[in-house]
Amino acid sequence: MRNKTIIRSLIILTIVAAVLTFIKLPYYITQPGMATELAPIVEVENGYDERGSFSLTTVRFGRANPLTYLWAQFNEFYYIHPLEEIRGEDESDEEYLNRQLHMMETSQESAITVAYKKAGKEVDYKFHGVYVLNVLKDMPAAGKLEAGDRIYKVNDQEFETSDEFIEYVSGIKVGKDVLISFERNGDEKETAVKLAPFPEDPNKSGIGISLLTDREIIVEPEITLNTEKIGGPSAGLMMTLEIYNQLTKEDLTKGYKIAGTGTIATNGEVGPIGGISQKIVAADNAGVDIFLAPNEKDIPTSNYNEAVKTAEKINATMKIVPVDTFEEAVVYLTDLDEKR
Repeated sequence: MRNKTIIRSLIILTIVAAVLTFIKLPYYITQPGMATELAPIVEVENGYDERGSFSLTTVRFGRANPLTYLWAQFNEFYYIHPLEEIRGEDESDEEYLNRQLHMMETSQESAITVAYKKAGKEVDYKFHGVYVLNVLKDMPAAGKLEAGDRIYKVNDQEFETSDEFIEYVSGIKVGKDVLISFERNGDEKETAVKLAPFPEDPNKSGIGISLLTDREIIVEPEITLNTEKIGGPSAGLMMTLEIYNQLTKEDLTKGYKIAGTGTIATNGEVGPIGGISQKIVAADNAGVDIFLAPNEKDIPTSNYNEAVKTAEKINATMKIVPVDTFEEAVVYLTDLDEKR
């Protein structure tokens, strides 16, 4: 009888746990992710090999349910974030994911530009229109356009950049219709959208979308980046280093396992990111030798300073290196002795 009671209790607990996983709370949970080598992701045609490795570091995140929320309370490097801290106002999960993927695309363009120019290679662009990042629910485009749509024409006027699109549309009177030609999932479509003032700024009008220029970067030798499942801009610095290392004969890794994080601008500046402590934990778990962290001109709250504190807390042996620019990272790695 006692065994039946135990079995019955276990079944009930299993059912309750399963049900709780489907309950979505208004929070996201982030936790240490992985250190992922970039050589299999970045492929420069006829590029040079490396003895060591460059790795990007990730943070895992997901919508909280009662079980994960409770679990995060007892794990130091599991962080709880309100929805509005992660997603924009009125932004859906799909729009958030779409925004992250497009931010990665922009980061890739910057990484390629910086690396190829540093290697003395030419960089050119081919424009394809503008991407819709998100749609405001109380504006005319809602229900007509979706995140991920590629707009290539308005009133038979073709556009190369988001700035050109905004300049053209802002010159049209409120209440007038504009004919939007766009592509969705490979299908070409058209829709008429009426211009309206923005609720938070009546002096400004539009159709209620945020945009990103869709452009293709053209370089020689050709490059392939397999980053379909990676979102956000935080891998910019490490992608730039991997691309540059494959373009040049000298191996910057010197046989070390090198990881890091930081955005990259087209002028080579390295910017801060979120989740630096979790990325330090991920790098330490992967046995990384050197970690490059955004220095933010050495402000007290910089990613670098937080990374050093976290490394000390977890007794990590890897060296934490502050960088403000891609050039600084290259100089540091160039001066490294070969790993024995």
